[in-house]
Amino acid sequence: MGLAQAASSVSVQLKLNRHKRGNPITADFTGLSYESAQLSQPDFFSAANAELVGFVRRLGADGVLRIGGNTSEYCYWTPEGAPEQSAATQNQDQANVLQQAIGPDKGHQPPPKKTITPKAVRNLGTFIQATGWKLIYGLNMGTGTPEAAADEAAFVMRTLGDRLIAFQLCNEPDLFSRNGLRPSTYDYEDFAKEWQHFYEAIRARVPNAPFAGPDTAFNNEWLVPFAKQFKNEVAFLSQHYYAEGPPTDPSMTIERLLRPNPRLEKEFEGMAETKAESHLPFRLAETNSCYQGGKQGVSDTLASALWGADLMYQLAAAGGVGINFHGGGYGWYTPIAGTVADGFTARPIYYGMLLFAEAGPGNLIEAKLEGQDAAPLLTAYGVVNDAVLPHDTVRAVVFNKNAEVNVRVAIDAGERANRAQALRLLAPRLDDTQDVTLGTNPVGASGTWNAEHDDELPLRDGTAMLDLPAGSAALVTLQAG
Repeated sequence: MGLAQAASSVSVQLKLNRHKRGNPITADFTGLSYESAQLSQPDFFSAANAELVGFVRRLGADGVLRIGGNTSEYCYWTPEGAPEQSAATQNQDQANVLQQAIGPDKGHQPPPKKTITPKAVRNLGTFIQATGWKLIYGLNMGTGTPEAAADEAAFVMRTLGDRLIAFQLCNEPDLFSRNGLRPSTYDYEDFAKEWQHFYEAIRARVPNAPFAGPDTAFNNEWLVPFAKQFKNEVAFLSQHYYAEGPPTDPSMTIERLLRPNPRLEKEFEGMAETKAESHLPFRLAETNSCYQGGKQGVSDTLASALWGADLMYQLAAAGGVGINFHGGGYGWYTPIAGTVADGFTARPIYYGMLLFAEAGPGNLIEAKLEGQDAAPLLTAYGVVNDAVLPHDTVRAVVFNKNAEVNVRVAIDAGERANRAQALRLLAPRLDDTQDVTLGTNPVGASGTWNAEHDDELPLRDGTAMLDLPAGSAALVTLQAG
């Protein structure tokens, strides 16, 4: 059943001021996140998996792949020289894993134990080289040992070199006392001692190993003291954010997803506090719409694309340096769905990330909406990039997350525009799962995509007039004359 069609239309004004600069958006802001268990399939993250490489590169020539998730606490390093399976068993296992889809772990029970081999890491290195991206690599502190973590870290560091930007020692340690990994009394002080122990063991083997943390689920009560205690040991701070959950709750809906979330504001408060005190960058190292793998009819819809791209700009505006959308396999919220055997496709949220990529890196600028009371879920951002774009070019990204309100946006770029073009993110309905397009075209095999055309927007006294239907977004490029 589709959502209600737009019943009203309003006019608003968007004023951009390129002289009031906000936070930068770097080329490696965008990221993806996968479960560590995916490395049990060595041919998944490999340059030979050209189709997946294409989908990743389409999101930007730079980016950050994060390997971690719940399964990182149940993955075990198997070094060179360990006992090997027979050739027949290896062939059968390989045939099986090619068909498997390792999606986001739902956290209902401990996941199956998996092994990570040198072959998997070497192939991962070729994948990172082929995409041009960098890597955050999760280690097993939950059920592993400092010695094993040090062995694994040493091999990863030798293989990835400067493509590795950080090791993370655990996944959501603030939930260890809930998921059975630690006793109910486990608190921040216990975690900090353990983290320090693993850190020292790894640094003893790999003196230049980079680190990030605490990679907590949502807990500012752990993020803030971690930043104070380990600000000299980590390259950046990391935390997770999920907008909704659990998916079994009927109240977890598209409407709720698109509304402002007080929990996100709390995370931003923690980010601001830690940045002010530690001066460390902050990254949302794992995020998506609805935890436990997402919710069908919410996480796999056009609404998720609007939510995801808007979140990217919210994070950048708040001072974050990057984001990693979690996924894998056929999880409802995964940006890229599929397996090596069956191929890959772009899910709706991928289109939101693609819109962000098309807007490009640069500097946020002041973007003020006026007269939006009747369209409260309208958001807008301004971006300039003097190093890439002509000096007289400004970009605006506008999201109409209102389900029943069409909006006409008069965009004043501060200078008289002589041309304005719009690249539109659309689908027939907010809950559409199949017909999402960007620039009227879908994303094809291996991430192939080209905008069929940009809409030429009418100008009124140098102001661009953008008609934005309910449940849609647009990237508007304005050129001054």
